[in-house]
Amino acid sequence: MSRILIAVTLAVTALLSACAVGPDYRAPDAPAAGAYTENPQPQQTESAPVQGGDVQRFAIGANIAADWWTIFGSPDLDALVRAALAGQPTLAAARAALRQAEENVNAQYSVLYPSVDLGLGAKRQRISGATFGNPSIPSSTFNLYNASVNVSYQIDVAGGARRELEALEAGVDFQRFQVEAAYLSLTANVATTAFREASLREQIRATRQISEAQDSQLKIAEQQFKLGAISGSDLLGQRAQAAQTRATLPPLEKALGQTRNQLAVLIGKLPVDAKLPELDFGNFRLPQELPVSVPSEMLRQRPDVRQAEAIMRQTNARIGVAEALMFPQLSLSGSYGFAATSAGNLFDPGTQLWSIGANLLQPIFHAGQLRAQKRGAEAAYDQAFAQYRQAVLTAFQDVADVLLALEYDATFLKAQAEAEAASRESLEVTQQQLKVGAANYIQLFNAQRQYSLAKAALVQAQAARYADTAALFQALGGGWWNREQASATTANRAD
Repeated sequence: MSRILIAVTLAVTALLSACAVGPDYRAPDAPAAGAYTENPQPQQTESAPVQGGDVQRFAIGANIAADWWTIFGSPDLDALVRAALAGQPTLAAARAALRQAEENVNAQYSVLYPSVDLGLGAKRQRISGATFGNPSIPSSTFNLYNASVNVSYQIDVAGGARRELEALEAGVDFQRFQVEAAYLSLTANVATTAFREASLREQIRATRQISEAQDSQLKIAEQQFKLGAISGSDLLGQRAQAAQTRATLPPLEKALGQTRNQLAVLIGKLPVDAKLPELDFGNFRLPQELPVSVPSEMLRQRPDVRQAEAIMRQTNARIGVAEALMFPQLSLSGSYGFAATSAGNLFDPGTQLWSIGANLLQPIFHAGQLRAQKRGAEAAYDQAFAQYRQAVLTAFQDVADVLLALEYDATFLKAQAEAEAASRESLEVTQQQLKVGAANYIQLFNAQRQYSLAKAALVQAQAARYADTAALFQALGGGWWNREQASATTANRAD
């Protein structure tokens, strides 16, 4: 009868340990949206007859290269990005956090198996007869040696340990996508910072050209004033105009220096040791083919959305962990060893010790603690689900914003190119008219000011096209999945 009872107990235990309480995770459905913007997306952008004014075509469903920054055709940018990937502390910290999460999972696997420990002990002790309730027994002093093997096994009856393992595995996924998010953010920041440097250099170059032209005009005005051909107010106006233009240079040069410092830190080096190349728009080529992932693919490509989903999986598993605490906790233990009063007799016959036992714990009354913990775990899942929905909304907004930006960047650049050409022509005509007396210095000042503003706006519009192109690759996830596939292919070839 006892054998039947033991067999039944073992069978029930095995049956219970094969399942896990709590809800099984189910991935949320992707939104049914088939587009990103309210209005139909154009097939291509406008063009402009200036640097960075090429037509860009949107390729729906096209693949995104893992090294997407190389499509800008700049060896300097490629070298900067690779230096950042090799030396940036933020990325190294994210990778270390991933390794920690992986080792936490490896440690948690141990709960699924029995634990075995070896114990060795030696002690000298004194006992008296009072210990046994008979003070008349004389006290004695002796040595005690023991060696034993102890086995314990916490049977995962309700599956709480496996749900905790599931939660930790979701944490590994979270950290893995955190690495990809750091990778994507770093590469995009290096690219946009490089474009900012090119923009500032172009603005400084244009400002210096305008300043030199105004200084030349100032020398002519000083000669004309000496001859009495112009008034003192005209001369002062030209001096003020030239001084105002020169005053715009220090802020631009400061911004350039700070941008280079930022770029040095992004590649993981001190500004004094970075030895950065000097970048301008001549270093870059504007990509003419732009991949645009379909919405359902985009959600699987965005690291932040995948992170939010990993948190959902983790909190869903923690519901099972909380529910498992309401079920019986069954543990088995056993030991086998030897004990003797001298080391030489430790393994003699008659010194053996052994024990075997089981412990069953069934929670009965905890003043609502266990149910409250489960309700708290369910609330944590609801929070994670809401955060996932927000991540999805943000992802769609990011892509929609950058697609609109690319469309209107091209239109704005075309308009600014026309405005810059018109203001430059107006300035040249006004300068010629001034020489023959057909224009005055007030008209010249206005023409100079309009050209200076138009030139600065043109450079900023050029930089926006490059920066928003990089932002598109960032909004679509940056092609990290292709890097994983390439690594797997390389590993298979090596095998």
